Amino acid sequence: MKRTLGDLAEFVGGRVVGDASTEIVGCAPFEAAREGDITFVRGEKYLARLDETRASAVITPLETTSAGKSILCVKNPQLAFAQLLTLYYQKPYEPTGVHEGAAVSATARLGLDVSVGPCAVIGDRVVIGDRVDVRSGVYIGDDSSIGDDSVIHPNVSIYRGTTIGRRVILHSGVVVGSDGFGYVRDEDTHVKIPQTGGVTIEDDVEIGANSTIDRATMGQTVIKQGAKIDNLVQVAHNVVIGENAIVVAQVGIAGSTKVGRNVILAGQVGVADHIDIGDNVIVGAQAGVAKNIPPHQVVQGSPSMPQRDFLRSSVLIPRLPQIKRIVDDLARRIKALEEHVGNK
Repeated sequence: MKRTLGDLAEFVGGRVVGDASTEIVGCAPFEAAREGDITFVRGEKYLARLDETRASAVITPLETTSAGKSILCVKNPQLAFAQLLTLYYQKPYEPTGVHEGAAVSATARLGLDVSVGPCAVIGDRVVIGDRVDVRSGVYIGDDSSIGDDSVIHPNVSIYRGTTIGRRVILHSGVVVGSDGFGYVRDEDTHVKIPQTGGVTIEDDVEIGANSTIDRATMGQTVIKQGAKIDNLVQVAHNVVIGENAIVVAQVGIAGSTKVGRNVILAGQVGVADHIDIGDNVIVGAQAGVAKNIPPHQVVQGSPSMPQRDFLRSSVLIPRLPQIKRIVDDLARRIKALEEHVGNK
């Protein structure tokens, strides 16, 4: 698929410096790009190395005025590159209908241009919107609903009573609506608390492979609009994840925690139950969150603390053996002085 650099500039809302008639056939990383490709750079480090890439054109920040090759200047080079990846490599959706090997309840309602793959199971009273792509091996439990233009990848399990919005993407192995981990102790036994609530996933959410979203004990577990959840994430019962939050791989969020808007939980973060994390908080990798975090904070460590305090503490950790020797020596000297004074 060939397009000129001028065509691409119009598509992403940028301007060309150089030859607008340059033909672009694909996108590639900076080092791997070849003639006919377009790549992108974000900072001064790569701008100084433009002559090292073989790409025919480079997407650069707006303030770039000249280079050794044709450039496409935009406000956000990475965003423009993502848009071009969609243009060149993402195939338009083509509905395939319901496969003869799928099991669809007679009481289910399917919208227009739906695709249902082999071995998919769609339960009673399920409502599927228009242009929804349900791939092979998917299970959708009774009384669930899926909004328009959503994609449910192979082997996803959606338990009963789950509500999924529009343009949602669930990757392979996702489980939505399994029972929350709720038990009450009765002497030497654990009595299961019935998990009677549901899960609501709002529009434009994407959930990565093998992540799990538990149903609420009562009420709803909620993933709000635009949130993005990576692979291997555990979201417990009655958790609420705010709009446009980012939850990175191997995060675990315990029950009834509230995660605010635009929060970033980096890899392997653990969050205790009944915690409130305010809007625009960033929690660094492997942090353990055991108390509420006000909005607009950056925290790290386990237990989590303000990033500045964490960095100061981290500098001290390698010196702890030396500091301990100094403290022990001072303790011995103080004791000797006290004994000396006491003997006078």
